[in-house]
Amino acid sequence: MLRELRIENLLLIEKAELRLGTGLNAITGETGTGKTVLAHSLDLLMGGKAKTQIVRPGAAEAWVEGVFDLPEGLTEEPEFAELAERLPEGAEEVVLGRRVSASGRTSAFVAGRAATAADLKLLGGRLLAFFGQHEHRRLTISSAQLEILDGFAGPEHLGVRREYRSAHREVGRLEAELAELREREGSRERDLDLYRYELSEIEAVAPVPEEREEMAAQRERLRHAEGLREAAGAAHAGLAGTEEDGGATAALAQAEASLQGAAGLDSSLDGLGERIAALGVELGDVASELRDYAEGVEADPGALLAIEERLEAIDRLERKHGGSVKSVLAHAEHCREEIVRLEGAGERSAEAEAALTAAEGRRAELGGKLSAAREAAAVPLQERVAAELKQLSMAGATLQVVLDPHPDGYGASGRETVELRVAPNPGIEPAPLRDAASGGELSRVMLALSGLGQAASAETVVFDEIDAGIGGNTARVVGERLRALGRERQVICITHLPQVASLADAHFRLEKDMAAEQARAAVERLEGEEVVAEIRRMLGGTGSDKAATRHARELLKAA
Repeated sequence: MLRELRIENLLLIEKAELRLGTGLNAITGETGTGKTVLAHSLDLLMGGKAKTQIVRPGAAEAWVEGVFDLPEGLTEEPEFAELAERLPEGAEEVVLGRRVSASGRTSAFVAGRAATAADLKLLGGRLLAFFGQHEHRRLTISSAQLEILDGFAGPEHLGVRREYRSAHREVGRLEAELAELREREGSRERDLDLYRYELSEIEAVAPVPEEREEMAAQRERLRHAEGLREAAGAAHAGLAGTEEDGGATAALAQAEASLQGAAGLDSSLDGLGERIAALGVELGDVASELRDYAEGVEADPGALLAIEERLEAIDRLERKHGGSVKSVLAHAEHCREEIVRLEGAGERSAEAEAALTAAEGRRAELGGKLSAAREAAAVPLQERVAAELKQLSMAGATLQVVLDPHPDGYGASGRETVELRVAPNPGIEPAPLRDAASGGELSRVMLALSGLGQAASAETVVFDEIDAGIGGNTARVVGERLRALGRERQVICITHLPQVASLADAHFRLEKDMAAEQARAAVERLEGEEVVAEIRRMLGGTGSDKAATRHARELLKAA
C-alpha cells in the first residue's frame, strides 16, 4: 500500500504531499491542474522514463518519493534478495525515490541507497500496478497479456514458470558453452602444440627470479679475469714484499718491535702498540686472501659462454612473455592449465552435451506443465472477464484467449504466445484488443482485467482517467467496480467523473494558483462540504447552483 507520495518541482507542482488511505482514493481537478503530472510521478517511481522538460522552470531538479508498506514475504522472494540487504531487520515499509535534473538526467533510490531504473521497475511493479491511457498500448503487447493469463492461473503456476525460466536460461548457457567447445575443437591440436612448445621452452631454461643479478656479477668477473688477477697479485706484492724488501708487512712488524722496548712505560704508547699489533694481524689476513684470490682467478671462456647463453635465453623469454621472470613463470602455469583444459575438451564436450540434453528435457517437462495450465485457465478467464464486462454495462461482450506456438519453439516464458481478443458486442468476431475496442470500451476491459495478472499481486492499483469516454449509468457502474476493488486493495483513481469521485473513501483535489508570477498547483484532501463543492464543480455547477448542489449530495448519499 502507498502510504505517502511526495513531489517537488514537477512542472506545475512545486511541492505536494499526499497521505493516501485504504480503499478508493479519488484525485480530481480542473483540466490543466496537473493530474497528468501526478500520474507521471507514479510512473517515475515504477522506473518509467522522465518526460522532457518535466522539471519546474527555474528549479535545478525534481524529486518524487513514495513510502510503501512492505508486502509480507517480499524479501524472501529470489528477485528481491538484494532488497533484504538494504532494509533493517523487521522493516515494515520501503521508500522509493526518483530524482530528475533540469538537464533530463535521472537517478533512482531504494531505501535511501542508489539504485537503477530497472530496480525501480522490478520493485515498483511488485508494489503498484498502473492502468492508464498509455496502458491501452501495453495491453496489445503479447508479454503483458501472458502476464494476465499466468496471474489468473494462480501462484502454483507462477512457481512452475519461475522453474521453467531457470531451466530455459540453463539451456541457453549450455548451448553457448557447447558451441564454444565445438568452435575451438578445430584449433585444439594447433593450440595444444603451441602451449606445449612454449611450456617446454620455459622449462628447458627453468629461470629463477633471483639468479639474474648473481649471473651478471659472475659474467663480469669472467670477462675481466686477467685484470682482476693482476690487481690482486700486485696488491699482495705490496703487502708481502720481496726477499730484499719485506713490504708493508715487514715495516709494520718492525714498528711493532720498536715499541716493545718501551712497553709499560706509558699507557698511551702501549695503546698505539696494541693497535699496530692488530693491524699486523689484519694485514697478514688480507695479504693471504689476496694471494688466494689471485691464484683462484682463471679465465674460463667455456664458463663465460655458458653464462652469456643462459642470460640471453632468459632475456628472450622475458621479451616474449611479459618482461620479467615472474611473468614468464606465470605464462608457464597458464600453459599447463590450458593443456589440461584442451586435453580434456573432448570429455567436457560430452559432459556438456549430456547436461544440455538433461536441461532440454527439464525445460520440455516444465513447458508442458505451463501449456496445460494455460489451456486450463483460458476458458475460466474468458468467463470471468465476460461476467465482469457485463457488470460494467458491456453485456454480451466476450474475451477470447488465443494460444499460439512460440515462433522459436521455446521462449523465455514457455512454448506459446498469448493474445487476448475482444468482441465488444454479440455477433462480432473477436479481434485483437488494439483493433476491437473504443477508448471507453477498452478502459472497461482494463478494469475487468485489473485484478488479474501483475495487478493481482500488487497491493496498490492506479487508474489514470480510465473512465475516459464513458458517462451516465456506465460511469456509476465503473465507480462501483472501482470501490469493490478497493475493498481488496488500495485503489488510486485520477478521474473527471463525479459518479466515480462520489464513491471514494478519500478525495484529493488538485487546484491551480494563477495569482503567483509562475502558475503552481497544490494538492489538498477534501472533507465534508469541500467534497460536496468539488462534486458540484465536476457536475458543471457553481456555488449558487442549488440543483447541482442537490445532485452532488444525492450522489454522495447514494454512495
